[in-house]
Amino acid sequence: MRVAIANWNRRIVGGSEAYLKSALWGLGRADVECALLTEIDAPSGRAPLEMPAGSPRWCLSEMGAAKALDALREWRPDVIFVHIVKDTELEAKLIEIAPSVLFAHSHQGMCISGAKTFKFPEVRPCARRFGWQCLVQFYPRRCGGLNPMTMWRDYSAQMRKHSMLTKYSAIVTASKYLAGELEKHGISRDRLHTIAMPIGAGSTVRVRAGSARPNESPTTPRLLFVGRMSYLKGGSVLLDAIPQVVAALGTPVRITFVGDGPSCGAWEERAKQLASIDRRIEATFTGWLDSDAIESIFDESDLLVMPSLEPETFGLAGPEAGRAGIPAVAFDVGGISEWLIDDVNGCLAPGNPPRAEGLAAAIVRCLRDRETYERLRRGAIEASNRFDTERHVESLLAIFRKVTACPL
Repeated sequence: MRVAIANWNRRIVGGSEAYLKSALWGLGRADVECALLTEIDAPSGRAPLEMPAGSPRWCLSEMGAAKALDALREWRPDVIFVHIVKDTELEAKLIEIAPSVLFAHSHQGMCISGAKTFKFPEVRPCARRFGWQCLVQFYPRRCGGLNPMTMWRDYSAQMRKHSMLTKYSAIVTASKYLAGELEKHGISRDRLHTIAMPIGAGSTVRVRAGSARPNESPTTPRLLFVGRMSYLKGGSVLLDAIPQVVAALGTPVRITFVGDGPSCGAWEERAKQLASIDRRIEATFTGWLDSDAIESIFDESDLLVMPSLEPETFGLAGPEAGRAGIPAVAFDVGGISEWLIDDVNGCLAPGNPPRAEGLAAAIVRCLRDRETYERLRRGAIEASNRFDTERHVESLLAIFRKVTACPL
């Protein structure tokens, strides 16, 4: 079987590329012929997606759209596996070439801003169906910017994305939550497939022997944030929660922020303010790290905190950290609760609305005593075992065969 993968970027810069890194590894092991078509290949400082040997690669910014699409047609794919494609006209042309399967990574086509979140008068998940009525909510709820031209531009772009959803032969999701959103937006249930994500392909994570003395929780808890640093990812709420955690546990707390983004400077400044008020608070900002470096950070962490305020469609970092025996804390929004089971492999904080007090309480529940923490560590490892690359690829290939009637 020939599978052409389409994604906006060849470089590993976000969630879709992190997923593709594992999926491509698994497809290669299954002897599937793969090709990759991308809109850009930047920035050069980020690692590229590794393709199986001999796989063709076409980049529109390097060779132009017409030439790249001609090369894709000549390759004659059995199926096109589409991820994030920013140019809707390109997406439409891809679907015409061969039966196409979309991996829905986000709320694209279902929300003006794509965040599915009201920001005023307080942050809350949005459960509305996308349509012209969203224009009425845009300003009062602060769904996006305050520029009317931006509102109309984003609405028009999402309407075009919305129209594309019904044209796919099948849509794959990582969570029942997102499948439900797609069904609410007109996608028939028989074309929706929720499959377990691939975790840890081609790598070996070391499980720590433990960082605390017997019968105690970690003496200086080491919290970890991994992700894009933007407002709705909740770093500011996490920082507001830290003084409450220190007061409740009566211990110093160290927190490491891994990633970059527009809120990085503000978060770093807030962390410095907190540390100047209470010396028991220590924060480190590493910047963006590749997957190997993040696995090393896992060795030095006790608890992953995912304080996203918006409904996450899954939350890949949670099960990845779970393989290293690291429990997680997150707001109960979107698809988070499908892998984070409260008091089993971590703790959930109330997500409607998501507040610092609730997040602090969830963190404290994880770390209050050694027995609880060790039980959550074991639960994190057991829960992560549900996510396997080979099983994921088997599920993908079954979907590909169904839409193409192509035997392997």
